Amino acid sequence: MSDEVLDNPAGWVAGHVRRYVESGGARGHRFNGHDALLLTTRGRRSGRLRRTALYYGRDGERYVLVATGARDPSWYLNLVAGPAVVLQVRSEVFAAIAVPAASSERARLWELMVRVVPRYRSYEAKAGRDLPIVVVEPSP
Repeated sequence: MSDEVLDNPAGWVAGHVRRYVESGGARGHRFNGHDALLLTTRGRRSGRLRRTALYYGRDGERYVLVATGARDPSWYLNLVAGPAVVLQVRSEVFAAIAVPAASSERARLWELMVRVVPRYRSYEAKAGRDLPIVVVEPSP
């Protein structure tokens, strides 16, 4: 992915992404008490690269993300349409494949993520639906 990357326009998220990128991951990996990474997806309609910051958990070599909100966020819809993504975790930037978690492992991964970010439970209750969980594996 060599195109220009557009960062999440939300004020605080844009600032977080900027600090993360400008510091090569030295600032921003730890954010509000949780580990964060940068996820770059390709827009499903625009075809443009989009980057956002997200909290993550680990399941072995895999990264686990939760798509919070009353509706599915754009980054989630983008990776469902095209699972090839780029992650930045601290200073490491690498290609990966991101897919919704299999239903057979959702419960286990959900419990992992609410241990990482306990407020996800209240986010899910407020959303009134099961929040999507995404599994990201580095590309071979």
